[in-house]
Amino acid sequence: MYARDNAAGANDLQQRLPVDSHVEAATEMVRMLADGTRLRLMWLLVHGEHDVTALVTALGVARPAVSQHLGKLRLAGLVTMRRDGRRALYSGRGGHVRRLVTEVMHAASHRVRGIPEHD
Repeated sequence: MYARDNAAGANDLQQRLPVDSHVEAATEMVRMLADGTRLRLMWLLVHGEHDVTALVTALGVARPAVSQHLGKLRLAGLVTMRRDGRRALYSGRGGHVRRLVTEVMHAASHRVRGIPEHD
């Protein structure tokens, strides 16, 4: 194999790379899921719409902490909020986010339980 062959292969690989803005957005989303409390919140929110009081009760975390985590998740584009009178109701944003959270939790379950990976 010649050096020029490697250069051609590297150029082909560079063409396949996602654009920087997509990588930055994805990195921010994944970084938000790297916190246990936020991942638990996301698990609840991809399976339904909840207000802060319900989330505080379910997680056993202080209300200010839950509110702060929800704010970060909203800024990262992972969570939506809608008003119902005076209540703010939160949910996971769209199918991509639902699949991301579900897949990472299923992958973790397989790893912890020693279940072989599948396609």
